[in-house]
Amino acid sequence: MITKKEKLRIIPLGGLEGIGRNMTIFEYGKDSIIVDIGLQFPDEDMPGIDYIIPNTAYLKDKRDMIRGVIITHGHMDHIGAIPHSMGRLGNPTIYTAALTAGIIMKRQIDYPGSPKLNIKIIKKTDKIELGCFNVEFFHVNHNIPDGLGLVIDTPVGRIVHTGDFKFDHSPIGDEPADISRITEVASKGVLLLMSDSTGSEKPGHSISEKDIQDNLEIIFKEAKGRIIVVTFASLISRIQEIINLAEKYDRKVLVDGYSMKSNVELTKKLKYLRSNPGTLNKIGAIKDYPDDKIVILCTGSQGENNAVLMRVVNQEHKYVKIQKGDAVVFSSSAVPGNERSVQSLKDILWRQGARVYHYQMMDIHAGGHALVEDLKIMINLIKPKFFYPIHGNYYMLKLHGEIAENVGIPSENIIVANNGSVTLLDEKSITLSKEQVPANYVMVDGLGVGDVGQIVLRDRQDLAKDGMFIIITSVDSRTGKVRGESDIISRGFVYLRESKDLLTQARKKVKEIVEKKSSPGQTTNWNYVKDNIRDNIGQFLYNKTQRRPMVLSVIIKV
Repeated sequence: MITKKEKLRIIPLGGLEGIGRNMTIFEYGKDSIIVDIGLQFPDEDMPGIDYIIPNTAYLKDKRDMIRGVIITHGHMDHIGAIPHSMGRLGNPTIYTAALTAGIIMKRQIDYPGSPKLNIKIIKKTDKIELGCFNVEFFHVNHNIPDGLGLVIDTPVGRIVHTGDFKFDHSPIGDEPADISRITEVASKGVLLLMSDSTGSEKPGHSISEKDIQDNLEIIFKEAKGRIIVVTFASLISRIQEIINLAEKYDRKVLVDGYSMKSNVELTKKLKYLRSNPGTLNKIGAIKDYPDDKIVILCTGSQGENNAVLMRVVNQEHKYVKIQKGDAVVFSSSAVPGNERSVQSLKDILWRQGARVYHYQMMDIHAGGHALVEDLKIMINLIKPKFFYPIHGNYYMLKLHGEIAENVGIPSENIIVANNGSVTLLDEKSITLSKEQVPANYVMVDGLGVGDVGQIVLRDRQDLAKDGMFIIITSVDSRTGKVRGESDIISRGFVYLRESKDLLTQARKKVKEIVEKKSSPGQTTNWNYVKDNIRDNIGQFLYNKTQRRPMVLSVIIKV
């Protein structure tokens, strides 16, 4: 039986301490709901890792408690882990808006081993009952349509979860945020506000998408040749702006890139993207139009190796090569960690004759997240008793907490949590418990999910830093003597042909170690011998080069 003393438990498995991997559990008694199941892109020191997903180990024995999963919008940091996680969660029903549902189902096709999803499409006016939780919705602006804020009525009180949001009074391809609905939600009293913190370090108000379109129009007016627009495939409003301007200036839009083509096709089908007949074309149609009638819309704004723009600059694209007079527009910002690769890409484009435009030159990109003044507006509209910043690096959460305090929320009513922490909430208090649930990285590498751990990652980092030194030694199993010279393979450490003295000394040391540690006529512990070779040769190489390659020893008994 649930008693009045029961507290609501809020458990983020991701979304705090970094950008991405958003997933939060709301748990009361025998009922729980999940908000978002996203991925996080790897850091530069994670070689080979495709992305990171939340650790759902805490829910392994609690799958029967899950009453549903609510997805706030269709960006990968909120939906990207669904194919990997739903089977582990017992495949509960997903509740989300139409566009988000379409993107989720489209992505699911790429994972045939994942369970068939049960998705219920919701409208902004819907109310759903999930165990002891009653959930309603309100419209928010983001840089993808169908962004949802959540109103979660719980046994302890009302919680408002903003999702990713900004206030845009003149959006493109969307409606303004529903201020009256937000005010109505707040009028019934809000116990806790959980609000997007990604823009908490940036002063002012968010730039409107209408302003972005006006600035992009300047480029359309000036450009004499082809316009190549590079942006995220998920920025549906930005794609609509490009289509609007192309039609105004009598240009055809040639769409290229797997994710870009998929999203354009899906959003047109669902009527979230509008264009006149003949405006949108495949990239192969480039030969059919003069340069001043072409806009190429493609992926590759982050310098990704396989994206369209990288193939263009490497002169590997079937139809497009950069030429003098091209205007290349980066209508996006560099994802943290990608700054150097993006700058290098811009340099190459300039060298090849293009003129490059980016958001630091003019306002041709705006993020989808509220800035400081908008964050204050949300807090003042909701008027919560307690405040819990979400979605951002830890310092962003702290800054958002300070913003809340500055607009009148007492510091003791503000919780800045970590991934895996358990927050306890009731009508009178909000506290961080001492309990911590597993929230470590689960890394996806190809078809492997979670099989690359910290040890494997550390090995990859070592290989990337100092390379590998492999020693293959043939040993007479009767006498314990080395036969011939050891074979040495070096990768990323030294060039063998220029290091003959070093190799000669290494071979000599290996022979000494083998013949000293082996036991002729007795059983030799060859693993012990290999460990000695690894340790001694590793130290020898460090003394000679001040580098520590990964040393692997192979002994062949003959």
